[in-house]
Amino acid sequence: MEFSIKSGSPEKQRTACVVVGVYENRKLSLAAELLDNASGGYLQEIIKRGDLDGKPGSTLMLHRVPGTACERVLLIGLGKEKTFREKEFNRALRAATKALNDANLADASLFLTELPVKKRDSAWRIRQAASVVSETSYRFDRFKSKLDDARPGLRRLVLIVDRRNELPAAEEALQQGLAIAAGTTLARDLGNLPPNICHPTYLAEQARQLASEFKLDCEILERADMEALGMHSLLAVARGSQQPPKLIVLHYRGGAAQDKPIVLVGKGITFDTGGISLKPGAEMDEMKYDMCGAAGVIGTLRAVAGMQLPINLTIVVPATENMPDGNATRPGDIVTSLSGQTIEILNTDAEGRLILCDALTYSQRFEPDTVIDVATLTGACVVALGQVASGLFANDDHLARELLDAGEEADDRAWQMPLWEDYQDLLKSPFADMANIGGRWGGAITAACFLARFTKEYRWAHLDIAGTAWKSGADKGATGRPVPLLTHYLMRCAGKLN
Repeated sequence: MEFSIKSGSPEKQRTACVVVGVYENRKLSLAAELLDNASGGYLQEIIKRGDLDGKPGSTLMLHRVPGTACERVLLIGLGKEKTFREKEFNRALRAATKALNDANLADASLFLTELPVKKRDSAWRIRQAASVVSETSYRFDRFKSKLDDARPGLRRLVLIVDRRNELPAAEEALQQGLAIAAGTTLARDLGNLPPNICHPTYLAEQARQLASEFKLDCEILERADMEALGMHSLLAVARGSQQPPKLIVLHYRGGAAQDKPIVLVGKGITFDTGGISLKPGAEMDEMKYDMCGAAGVIGTLRAVAGMQLPINLTIVVPATENMPDGNATRPGDIVTSLSGQTIEILNTDAEGRLILCDALTYSQRFEPDTVIDVATLTGACVVALGQVASGLFANDDHLARELLDAGEEADDRAWQMPLWEDYQDLLKSPFADMANIGGRWGGAITAACFLARFTKEYRWAHLDIAGTAWKSGADKGATGRPVPLLTHYLMRCAGKLN
């Protein structure tokens, strides 16, 4: 979709559709008021008849509104003016995008970006509009021989700002929003690909393509490299698969040479059967999404490179399948991790932490400022938080607050959970330094406590995205989270947000 920025009055827009908002209690937004004045009260007359009540997300398409230059006017319900916040703004954007695509309009002018949102400026509204409209328009249909809906949908969208002097800042915000959208789309595409295509070698190929496109440094460690280093925890997970494991490393160097990098580590289990601790068959196809942590950090790097942020960023992706063949790791096996700590593997379906711990130890060699790992790690996190918030754990409270704030700003929220030493006792093993599971209770916390044993040398946070990385049911598919959260965090680190 093609986006552009301009300022202007709604009644003068020569376009297929002008989009304006209506609050509850028949209160028109400023742009809707201007249209109403130009039309001699036509909008108010329609609203008074009860055709639109202003409830959040409600829509009404009007044709040939008197006194206007556009073909149609789309009214979007905004809810109560006093409680109009980020969530309501994003909901209005999604409703508008869906209505415009359903009507198969080629172009439109969006006046929702003029709406006041408490504590958010015009740049935030433009950035969110580009990101949310792109997200709502997303379709993954590359494997369909016949499309369910072959209509092209919305192709051009003009985002409106109040005043001409806002245009330079709005243009920058638009480019930021489009970069976030591109990163989120890449993460969703990788997550939605079938596992017979998106395996570790494919992820490595995508990393090389990204490196070529954005002039990044790329290194791919093969099985022999990992064996030489002593990554026996990661390799234990890979033993049952015919697909070779990869450790993918990409460096984006946008900051000064002396600046320490931020490192993002993404869990890349491209398909998870559970190994010998085999999962139930129902919905096992969704275990292709167990690499959404990897997809998320790759997508975030794509967004950062697209914006050319002045920071140094490294991503590390341990990638493998978790399969049950005759060579697969067994419950009861003991392995030595790259850190030298030994692990008794009591459940082979707790494999994400086994590949992450070696990747986290490997990340130490980059002398990082901060390390953040992203993983679809535990079903326990889904039980605790559902599909609304990602679980956040951190060994630094300031870092946790920065990530929570970024999630609020991006509408990609997380919730901080405890990382207390009290939980470490649950990981005790009579035969090794630790077990890879901590029993039935507090599963998301004990998984994070396991990872914390490998992150004592740097500032670290862990995002458990098991509940937020994809949706099931009618809307089945990868969400691209937490690309927006991570990108907003990195933009703030780079001084690109107020």
